[in-house]
Amino acid sequence: MRFKLMVLVQLFMMHAYAQHTEVVSNRIIEEGFIKINGIEQWVTIKGDSTKPIVLFIHGGPGSPLSPYGDAIYSKWEKDFILVQWDQRGTARTYGRNAPEELSPAFLKANPLTIEQMTADGIELAKYLTKHLGKQKIILFGTSWGSALGAKMALKAPELFYAYIGHSQMVDPTADALSAYKKLYELAQNEKDQKTLDILKSIGKPPYDTARNVGKLIRITKKYQQKNSTPAPDAWFQLSPEYNNEKDSANRSDGDDYSFVNYAGDKRLGIASISSTINFFKDGLIFKLPVYFIQGEEDIQTPEEINRVYFNKIKAPEKKFIVLAKADHGFNQSVVDMQYKIMTEYIVPLIKK
Repeated sequence: MRFKLMVLVQLFMMHAYAQHTEVVSNRIIEEGFIKINGIEQWVTIKGDSTKPIVLFIHGGPGSPLSPYGDAIYSKWEKDFILVQWDQRGTARTYGRNAPEELSPAFLKANPLTIEQMTADGIELAKYLTKHLGKQKIILFGTSWGSALGAKMALKAPELFYAYIGHSQMVDPTADALSAYKKLYELAQNEKDQKTLDILKSIGKPPYDTARNVGKLIRITKKYQQKNSTPAPDAWFQLSPEYNNEKDSANRSDGDDYSFVNYAGDKRLGIASISSTINFFKDGLIFKLPVYFIQGEEDIQTPEEINRVYFNKIKAPEKKFIVLAKADHGFNQSVVDMQYKIMTEYIVPLIKK
């Protein structure tokens, strides 16, 4: 499905999410739904049409970057074509395809799988190279998006110049157990009885309810943030076109839908995506350069597991970069390192 072309006009209908393209000299802005593997999915394309494409694979699953992309990455638009994608089950893509009410029946009848979402990502990459007249794409994945991004890079390396994994997800089952043990030790040292009580009540992972997975993640975030530098508050201000009731509802419901599928829930009959991910078993041979950005304070995808995995990887080029005062999420040092990797390591490869 091609975007409709309009010159020097920015058209946006808040509730219809109209498609549009804006071209000023080499600048391109496109926003709209693209038909990907049977459903319409929301994609934005912004930047200099003569520069390389960067495809961002957001985390969550169900946590879109599109409403925040301008605040975080707008300065990059002179150097790249930036593509944000609301994945199947996320935000505007969820809203375009979801029922009026998120129900247990809908969850059970509409499971998410990493295989389907990998196929979506590859189909999108093929569309982008053809639509924008490029040979390949720079691929970036964060958190959950690093699992999806790595799957895409492994399955279709011919589409990508390189893969950058931030807070790389390698084996979520091992990650969760590592986090539980680390958090229990930290809570004991700080005499944090409230946290200890929660950890005791849910026990060691793996869990058979999404609620317990959520409890562990909330504690993880609390302790990660104790020693890390936060991102600027301005990064999490919604772009005006996403700051409305309809988009908020779609982000919230999509987040719930995607998270239950990721975590799994025995009572609801929902299988866990996370339990199917283990790159030690099926992700060791990359046919493209691989760069990992690791936060020193990351408890959720810890360095001790990721470094072991990285050391086993075979790739034409690979780098493992650890950032002090960074945790599982973004902060300025993470974004600066993304930019450095792209401009100093990857772009020179493209120009050869």
